[in-house]
Amino acid sequence: MLLAGLAGVALASCAATSTAPAAARLLPSGPSVIVYLARRRWHVDVGFAATDLQPSLAPVAKAFPAAKYLFFGFGDRQYLLAGGRKSPSMLRALWPGPAVLLVTAVNDPDGAFGASQVIELALRPDQSRALQAFIRASMAGAALTPLAPGPYDDSTFYAAGPRYSAWHTCNTWAAEALAAGGEPIRARGVILAGQLWSQARRLARYRSTQSQGGALPF
Repeated sequence: MLLAGLAGVALASCAATSTAPAAARLLPSGPSVIVYLARRRWHVDVGFAATDLQPSLAPVAKAFPAAKYLFFGFGDRQYLLAGGRKSPSMLRALWPGPAVLLVTAVNDPDGAFGASQVIELALRPDQSRALQAFIRASMAGAALTPLAPGPYDDSTFYAAGPRYSAWHTCNTWAAEALAAGGEPIRARGVILAGQLWSQARRLARYRSTQSQGGALPF
């Protein structure tokens, strides 16, 4: 989770380019899988419908048998397990340290996060597999054993392999996940939620316009 105090010293938002990346011009043909991005104020989660999860994430899905959607978010372990309270751990979160993945189960992404805070991107099946492989690789251990209860109803913390720092935040991780899935998202320099959100919204608008045969949105 990105600390509010970091916002004033973080890098400026990524500048938009004048043309769309080449990969953005390709819409999935045939069956597609939707990846959901949910913005929770300071950080962005990545989610899938439970029925679209790969076997590698089956242990996580089994922990939420009634869930329709599962969202994954990255954060500083000490800070989050302390409940996000203001404490010395808040400052320690700026330096590299152990991380967690928070898995949250929801039945309706728009209802849970607000329709304006959810972006849907259609992926080819191979993209979905690659993105989910990135998520699985970020989760420590072979058994995917829960680490601690999460802060929300139907949420659980899992130990993460990558380390968290002021330069590798929840939003950096979410951008890396999308890039691993072949999406034209730049992860380098992404610290704040807005830096990732602006890229994802631009990509979603482009693809929506492209699918409708309209003019380019930029």
